[in-house]
Amino acid sequence: MARRIDVTGAGGVRLAAWEFGDPPKADQPGSGTDAMIPAQSTGGRDGHHGTAPGTGLGPASGAEPERTSGVLLLHGLMGRASHWASTARWLSERHRAVALDQRGHGQSEKPPEAAFTREAYVEDAEAALEQLRLTPAVLIGHAMGALTAWQLAAKRPDLVRAVILCDMRASALGSASQREWADWFTSWPLPFATLADVRKWFGEDDPWVERPNPSRGEFYAEVMQESPDGWRPVFAPEQMLKSRETWVYDAHWEELTQVQCPALVVRGLDGELGRAEAQEMVRVLPRGEYAEVADAGHLVHYDQPEAWRTAIEPFLDGVLAP
Repeated sequence: MARRIDVTGAGGVRLAAWEFGDPPKADQPGSGTDAMIPAQSTGGRDGHHGTAPGTGLGPASGAEPERTSGVLLLHGLMGRASHWASTARWLSERHRAVALDQRGHGQSEKPPEAAFTREAYVEDAEAALEQLRLTPAVLIGHAMGALTAWQLAAKRPDLVRAVILCDMRASALGSASQREWADWFTSWPLPFATLADVRKWFGEDDPWVERPNPSRGEFYAEVMQESPDGWRPVFAPEQMLKSRETWVYDAHWEELTQVQCPALVVRGLDGELGRAEAQEMVRVLPRGEYAEVADAGHLVHYDQPEAWRTAIEPFLDGVLAP
């Protein structure tokens, strides 16, 4: 079961955070399988201040016991919190794990394009950590989410206990890469008539697919919603391009040097982050470690969930030990 908690991000943007562990006990206040639970707010557009019972966030009688360690999971560009469901479930056995739908993604708000900046994404994650009382937390990020994780760790070391950075490059990708992405979005045969068509196109027919990849098809099926004329993405492609252009033209090595907490760099053997660059990232990080997952592409945690767990669990056990 999934439980939603509202978070107020930068500029008052409403963000959806999700817990994928066991649902609350039936006799606890606020129980329910799909309850929308407002977290402590710093003052959103509705002026709400306070904490809902049953979240483990406040002193209300009967609230869940607060976990001693927190984990915030940050998806990549075009992803959503539910892509972390399997990871969040096993983490929740021992820790409080929350996955965030980042702005423009999933069930979070899609603000004007001008708000899709690196600063906004980092401030959103910062607000989530503070409002959910996860600090000091482990940040687990995939692709764009990994960049957000290490930028936040560099900016606010007091909030971050450790970071796991999955398949994100620190090098600048350049204007050619951004043009390729713009062309790729226009190649999508929207709207898709069925979810089966979504799975087939992204798993087999997409020119970017070198060989059939069912997990990739499932990944994209999860970010589609039904509209009157068929299935379309829950995000706006133009907003995704706007988000992406705020990092592709710059290198991010200097920010890595500022991450003082333990850091694990993870790559899929067939992913976008090459081994040489990944190992250089480990060298640059003051407390860097390295892991790779065989038979995995860019979507490491989605391609090989068990191998992903095996790769990161020893690191987590070390940094989250009581």
